[in-house]
Amino acid sequence: MTDSTKPGKTLTLKKKPPASAASDSVKRKRSGARARHVAQREIDAQKRPAPLVPAPDVQPPPQRSTKSVRKPARLAERFAVFTPCPHGLEEALTLELQALGFDDAVASRAGSRLTTDWAGIQRLNLYSRLATRVLVQVSQAPVQHEDDILELARHTEWERWFGAEHTLRVDTSAIRSPMKSLQYCNLRAKDGICDRLRLREGSRPDIDTVRPDARVHLFLSEDTATLYLDTSGESLFKRGWRLDKGEAPIRENLAAGLLALSDWDPSQPLFDPFCGSGTILIEAAWIALGVPPGIWRPFGFERLRNHDPRLWRDLKEDARSRIATQLDAPLYGIDINPAAIDAARQNIDRARLAPETIRFETGDARSFAPPAASGWIVTNPPYGERLADDDPDLWADWAQTLKRHYSGWQVHVISSDLDLPQQLRLKPKRRRPLHNGPLECRLFSFEMVESSYRRAASPPA
Repeated sequence: MTDSTKPGKTLTLKKKPPASAASDSVKRKRSGARARHVAQREIDAQKRPAPLVPAPDVQPPPQRSTKSVRKPARLAERFAVFTPCPHGLEEALTLELQALGFDDAVASRAGSRLTTDWAGIQRLNLYSRLATRVLVQVSQAPVQHEDDILELARHTEWERWFGAEHTLRVDTSAIRSPMKSLQYCNLRAKDGICDRLRLREGSRPDIDTVRPDARVHLFLSEDTATLYLDTSGESLFKRGWRLDKGEAPIRENLAAGLLALSDWDPSQPLFDPFCGSGTILIEAAWIALGVPPGIWRPFGFERLRNHDPRLWRDLKEDARSRIATQLDAPLYGIDINPAAIDAARQNIDRARLAPETIRFETGDARSFAPPAASGWIVTNPPYGERLADDDPDLWADWAQTLKRHYSGWQVHVISSDLDLPQQLRLKPKRRRPLHNGPLECRLFSFEMVESSYRRAASPPA
């Protein structure tokens, strides 16, 4: 009889278990390369962790996207955008944006609204001459109390754009909001942003009101709060060239707006008889040459997370390749103050224009001969505190010069003096309401027609 405790051959009708399920005591031992390969696979399988299966009603925690994953998502995503501008330029801004390819741009209070992708946001900053900023709407909710603003800010995904390594500034504006203190509303929004980032990233950003990395704008209406991410940084009217500003400079985007509202044709001469430091004419030169207004300045979006320097560089290089080198028509500017003309010439150099691009010289508008047979006058003459009380005949003398020598010219004058047409004794074709900073102004448009004005100026036979 065979000892059942010893291994050996037996006869049985039971199904033989597969080799992988047999006990170690009956498993046949193999040797050689194949045996080593099988043994190594079994060891690797034991080391590999089992897959995690979430409970039926429990969602796995979201994976934090890496830089390479988030970039395509942002590029493909469309954003609601608000582009503010000086009051009175809303329609002109909307037409400009539509000409740039933003077909859904619509005029709104003090600006224009549209939707676009991230590349479009960069193009807006680079090319818009009339916008003041490019604001991306990141969240909006009904609010009845200041703490509602805190909760809205806490639930906004700021970590997409900036984090604790950035500095922050928050600004607040409102129209018909019942909130008692905008300063406290601003503090609530700031606290909510910092709370969110501290919870998500372990620390909060520092506050910098002068040159922050990230800017957030809170806008309050009667019952709603909207949070915007400012992609521009410094206001867009700061082109990066103007250091010599003169006595009362006009902002660059308003200067561009005057040219747009005047329907100036870059193929026609342009003359500014009160040119100051040359802002209107330098804007005109950039328009005529196709120089993008943001080509030489930095932007806020360059400091945000996931900024793609290569994409931005390609966009600017394409823009530079389209800049012309010569004007189709001359640009002229005079001012009675020699210091203003010196400042204008220095600004030409900072604007990277050739000195001969604009012809600046000291001169008096009341006696200056027309620099061309016809063209456009677009000007920001002295008014208010700039107009000396000891020069009461300025407007009458200038009007006489216009009537006698400037027939065929289109004349467009911005002024806070609503009685200017009466002082010039000219009837305006249009009066467009505008704001020059805090000043409520009008853009008066006159057409100098030889048959009417010369007959009135001529002595009787």
